[in-house]
Amino acid sequence: MSDTPVRPGRPSVRKLPQLPSAVRGLAPASALRLSRPSDTWFKPALSVVVASAVPHLTLLAVDRLDLIVYTMAGSLCALYGHGLPYARRARAVAGVVLGMAAGLAVSLVTASLTGSTAVLIAVGALLAAVQKVLCDATRIGPPGHVIFTFVSSAALFAPQRLGQIPGHLALTLGAGAFAWLVALAPALVRREGPERRAVARALEAAAVCAADPGPRNRDAADPGPRHRHAAAAAVHAAWQCLLASGRPTPVRRSLERLVVHAEAAFVAPGPATGAAHPERLRAWAARTRGRGPVPTPPPAPGTADELYGIDAERAVLRAREGRRAARRALLRRLGPGSPLLPVAVRTLIGCALAGYLCAALGVGRPYWAIVTAASLYQANITLSWNRTLQRTLGNLLGVLVFAAVLPVSRISPLALVCCCLFFGFAAEALITRNYWLGSVAVTPMALLVLEFGGAHPAGELIGDRVLDTVLGAATGFLAAALVTNRRATGRVEQALDATDRARAAAERTVADPAAAPAERDRTRRALTASLVELREAGDTAAGEWWQRALPEQRLLAAERAGHRTLAATAPRRGPAAHAP
Repeated sequence: MSDTPVRPGRPSVRKLPQLPSAVRGLAPASALRLSRPSDTWFKPALSVVVASAVPHLTLLAVDRLDLIVYTMAGSLCALYGHGLPYARRARAVAGVVLGMAAGLAVSLVTASLTGSTAVLIAVGALLAAVQKVLCDATRIGPPGHVIFTFVSSAALFAPQRLGQIPGHLALTLGAGAFAWLVALAPALVRREGPERRAVARALEAAAVCAADPGPRNRDAADPGPRHRHAAAAAVHAAWQCLLASGRPTPVRRSLERLVVHAEAAFVAPGPATGAAHPERLRAWAARTRGRGPVPTPPPAPGTADELYGIDAERAVLRAREGRRAARRALLRRLGPGSPLLPVAVRTLIGCALAGYLCAALGVGRPYWAIVTAASLYQANITLSWNRTLQRTLGNLLGVLVFAAVLPVSRISPLALVCCCLFFGFAAEALITRNYWLGSVAVTPMALLVLEFGGAHPAGELIGDRVLDTVLGAATGFLAAALVTNRRATGRVEQALDATDRARAAAERTVADPAAAPAERDRTRRALTASLVELREAGDTAAGEWWQRALPEQRLLAAERAGHRTLAATAPRRGPAAHAP
């Protein structure tokens, strides 16, 4: 790549190839295909078992298993935050616990004040919509809003008196506090574990990009953009993880140097030699992910400047103005022009329709239909269709598993507790392979929870669950198809403008020899973040129906120009850093 700075201005769109169709096909086979398990699948699986086992066994010892629904609400908070550094995880899981208690409080108060099924369904649908928007806006990550909706919807249809609410909420908060301790306990053994995993992913993605960077001809069809997108997202996630990890430590310093090498392989792909060789990057990734010392890479050009810029950016983020900027960004995502609003409307309408339809047909537990509908809503309608297939198949298979395991669970209360813990572990172990596979374990666990309040006829439980699943999935997807998201294309256009601004700022700092190293690195990371946001916005809009055409040529041109600008920054980042 030439060292000549890229001139500011809009990118040319001459001779650009046509992008694929803007709307993906609804392919059942791809929606049900199993993928490789997550590299951290065992962490939420073990966390939720430990966080649930102590409250479950305590209630078993005092013969109050009927209260498990309240402690489970707090225990399930242990599922969140496993990709975050521990400093941020502490705040995130605490927020999850408080949010869970708030939703539960609304449900319990409503249940104690009215027995009207129509009112309960309306409140359940409204809570589901609010929980969906808040989880998406805060980007809390999986399992997202579904756990909140499951807890609050189930509590709406549980008999309740006002005087019982404080005690039940205390159980939830107590179990939530224990879940918070479980989520943070690994920090005592390996406090940089999340950062190491994030950097290892960045190195692995950079290795793939270095092995197949795509052709050097700018006007040629490029088979490697997906590698660059994946590498950009992984490097950006690694920087964000390190920025949020707290004060620098020797291990984090080594991790930052490794990300510098991963970024160099991504921003300026070329001959696979030296530190950018794919095998060397993969070897670093394996050692970084392992339990041994973090590898110490050789000095890379600009390393000292890069780390200085990271320290400056970390200081800004931790300052009062940085926290205010983060709050303003969150409010913008929740504002009137938010692209999350159509998804919230879909969730509200779909959950309400599912609940009312099941109630009209005489189903005794319409909250199952509400949860089914709420679980379908993803970033766009194509992903929602995939989730509809996955949820339906998983639930139908899950009721068969429930029918087989029910006699075992009724041997004794301890057997019932053990069955619930087993399915809780199995759900988290399998769900990263595919959502439908995890649902096969989630369904019997949800049905077994009802057994803590007393035995129910198996045929009634199975029949209600099958009917709720089918009706909830059908009405939920119908709402997704009818409530269009015309803001998706607008989000792409906003992301394009933001990318153009970030690219122009990066080009100005590259062309200015007096620009501070920290400013050059900050603008480069801002450009990487804007490209990640642009790709996310484009993928979301590509899966929406009934909207105006995407600016495909401008999208492709902006991505290519952004990658060229990133490459132009690589050889101009300052002298090599000789200090380790």
